[in-house]
Amino acid sequence: MAEPLPAGPGNDLDFNAWVCPAPLRDSPAIVMGHGGGGALSGELVEHLFLPAYGDAAADAQLGDSAIVEVAGGRLAFSTDSYVVKPLFFPGGSIGDLAVNGTVNDIAMAGATPLVLSTAFIIEEGTQLAELGRVAEALGAAARKAGIKLVTGDTKVVDNGNGDGVFVNTAGIGVLADGVDIRPERASVGDVIIVSGDIGVHGVAVMSCREGLEFGTTVRSDSAPLHGLVADMIATGADIHVLRDPTRGGVAASLNEIAKAAKVGVAVVERDLPIPQTVRDACGLLGLDPLYVANEGKLLAFVSSDDADRVLAAMHAHEYGRDARVIGRCIDEHPGMVVARTGLGGTRVVDLPLGEQLPRIC
Repeated sequence: MAEPLPAGPGNDLDFNAWVCPAPLRDSPAIVMGHGGGGALSGELVEHLFLPAYGDAAADAQLGDSAIVEVAGGRLAFSTDSYVVKPLFFPGGSIGDLAVNGTVNDIAMAGATPLVLSTAFIIEEGTQLAELGRVAEALGAAARKAGIKLVTGDTKVVDNGNGDGVFVNTAGIGVLADGVDIRPERASVGDVIIVSGDIGVHGVAVMSCREGLEFGTTVRSDSAPLHGLVADMIATGADIHVLRDPTRGGVAASLNEIAKAAKVGVAVVERDLPIPQTVRDACGLLGLDPLYVANEGKLLAFVSSDDADRVLAAMHAHEYGRDARVIGRCIDEHPGMVVARTGLGGTRVVDLPLGEQLPRIC
């Protein structure tokens, strides 16, 4: 039996005070994992926010976006907050991330985004030049996406009580008649398509953090996807579900859809588009690329009869040139996601508990 550690400095450890991205689930306080988009995030919404809101949130899911019925039509509404660290990373920044992320949440409902709000929480002492770079990147991303910035807010917190710049955005879009895209519509037989390489954004952010170098520059895939979605819808195909796999990666999105629709999901590992640089980085850090965040990719669940024409439309668009089929919805193990391995077996791809690497969106 191992001898106990001797008393002394550094050996009187309080394990109850430890905090990690995927903590024990009976923690009495908020921990990093609650913001990771996995099981802890879902439990926070289900067991704290929704009961606290009561009838004010009746029938609400508090998901990435919501469809709101208004006189004369339907609106898609979304809000998000961005706390990425560092503020600037290869291929992007917190500014363009804030625009693209909100635009994409609206687009995943099949809507055309129109206007955004922007709210800044700035730590005292932040350099004006740095804040200016964030604002310029945000404005450039909005212009590229064809989105108007119509309202906003600015708050400053004491030095030491923030982390440079946080950005909150909200967006509104319009939904055309007949469009019905939501997780509950996933059906047995649906083909699952991903628009391109996965895990790129998360590795790009990790690559520029102190002490993490992967021997090559990986650039974030952050991009506005509403144009790609519009081209997919224009085919007339029966698109059941769209989702941008951000926090928690492809694994989290697939699990959420499988649970919502009560279908099984099976993906084929060899068909997953994972760049070698992402494989190498994840191998070094002991991560699964399926759980790494993306910011410019989408998942589509499409009727098998329509898969070919949707793929053709995606391949014709700059953000869908590398789209491919990665799996199907099946009637086995409803609510569960499995991956078929190269050895012919299967492994369960579970919903992540917390977050492998925090602060990447």
